[in-house]
Amino acid sequence: MTDTPAPKTVARSRLAMTWDSDVAHAFRHSPVAMISFAVTAILILSAVFAPLIAPHDPFNPATLNLMNGFTPPGEANMFTGESFVLGTDDQGRDVFSTILYGLRISLFVGFAAVGFAMVLGITLGLIAGYVGGLVETIIMRVADVQLTFPAILVAMLIFGIAKGITPPEYRNDVAIWVLIIAIGLSDWVQFARVVRGATMVEKSKEYVQAARLIGRSPAAIMLRHILPNVLSPVLVIATISLALAIIAEATLSFLGVGAPPTEPSLGTLIRIGQSFLFSGEWWILFFPACTLLVLALSVNLLGDWLRDALNPRLR
Repeated sequence: MTDTPAPKTVARSRLAMTWDSDVAHAFRHSPVAMISFAVTAILILSAVFAPLIAPHDPFNPATLNLMNGFTPPGEANMFTGESFVLGTDDQGRDVFSTILYGLRISLFVGFAAVGFAMVLGITLGLIAGYVGGLVETIIMRVADVQLTFPAILVAMLIFGIAKGITPPEYRNDVAIWVLIIAIGLSDWVQFARVVRGATMVEKSKEYVQAARLIGRSPAAIMLRHILPNVLSPVLVIATISLALAIIAEATLSFLGVGAPPTEPSLGTLIRIGQSFLFSGEWWILFFPACTLLVLALSVNLLGDWLRDALNPRLR
């Protein structure tokens, strides 16, 4: 009778294998990757636990005091005597708290939009690469047409159409979801193109031919056999697309067609701060803009490292 390994032993061995993998080794020996991961993790955790970290709830009117408006960073307000680390805006809201809450909206929209674009792009890419023929031609020609337009313009067009057909009383309630769909629909093409090319390579291999011989359905072959073998480049694209989606959301919100004023994102905060930049209240714009810059830069650097780490030619 053979002894089966204990679950803890199995988990420990898997953890050891992960720790000794090429990707983990490359991560441990890349200061840029470690710093980028640490910064990204700190920002994500700060957004998730914003209600616990933020000293004030900036969007609760009962906690606001207009007398605290335009308080410079670190200085005591001349009327109330209160001081704020990053100052306050025109409504007396703590800028540090607004950044944490705005970061939640920006990250939620970014992750949700990339997830939606990834699911749509992978699905269409698998179908185009595996089925081929007229189906592939239609999907890829639609992708080619969409690539001729800047992604931000496509997102603005989709957002405008969706907002136009939504009843006015529900527009603020669904604005975030419309923003997610708009950014996702403007970003699915690169996922579809990469997955289609990888699928065309994989479907001619022996394991796919064997799956066909034993009677597996095309859907099962695509999902259970081909999909796991085409995910590496998809993860790289998703990481880089996250930074682009966050920037796209900030751009749309800065232009006034993104997150509603009741749920401001980093882009909305930057738009508000821009109105007071030349009157001397620089901190209202500066700190949200720096947060957006650090977030986008760290995610981009992490995506660049992941692309190199998963590229077998560079090992």
